[in-house]
Amino acid sequence: MSRGTVPARRDARTGICEIRGYKLKGRKMNPIQQTKTVLLLKPQLKNNGDFDNNTYLDCAGWGNVRFLIVAGDTDVVSGDAIGSTAEGTAPLIEECDTTGGSYTDVTSAALADAIDYDEDAKLFAIDVDLHKSHKRYMRVQAPHSAAGASLGSNLCIIGILSQPDGNAPANAAQQGLEELIAA
Repeated sequence: MSRGTVPARRDARTGICEIRGYKLKGRKMNPIQQTKTVLLLKPQLKNNGDFDNNTYLDCAGWGNVRFLIVAGDTDVVSGDAIGSTAEGTAPLIEECDTTGGSYTDVTSAALADAIDYDEDAKLFAIDVDLHKSHKRYMRVQAPHSAAGASLGSNLCIIGILSQPDGNAPANAAQQGLEELIAA
């Protein structure tokens, strides 16, 4: 086998080509389309307190999840930050068996520290391997903006599920998208 080739097998009966577990029917498999994207915290401005409408992610049927924390403009004074529950606590992931139960921290699933006053317009990510023993529902623990802000801080949180256990999402809606253009 020459370098750059991938072992493939075609089923003579169905005509489906299988490459490393991906079944293709007349088109190339795009790995990014094997994900589901969920808006967990809509983009918003918050001045002093918890961001509104932080929600959970249903992780059933997926192998990995990335929590993407998008810090927009921050207006917190030196020494203040954006954190979980309080501005001094590093944003972290928590999990639960039910949507409305008692959430507990996921071990090793926290940023090194809170998002500092001078870290605006930056992306932060926390990846969780769902193959390990984890509960079904996960979320970022109560995102909170510092009290020292005069105009507030902007934040958005997105969950990206990958490695589906069964069938991959077949359309934009199953991928968590309003519209999908594949060029």
